[in-house]
Amino acid sequence: MIETALLALGLVLIVEGLVYALAPSLIDQMLVALAALPPEARRLLGLLALVIGLALVWAAKTLGA
Repeated sequence: MIETALLALGLVLIVEGLVYALAPSLIDQMLVALAALPPEARRLLGLLALVIGLALVWAAKTLGA
């Protein structure tokens, strides 16, 4: 279980790092767009990301990761 959590955390950090390294201005634009959304929409996006992330971790674990 710890291995899966570390793997998932590492992959998230790699993707986040790539976005900040390759397109820092895009982050600024995304933050402005997120700030314009109502809190309910941000909450829904967060829950959706959580469910998709859990499904991906479960699928990876099922496939033997």
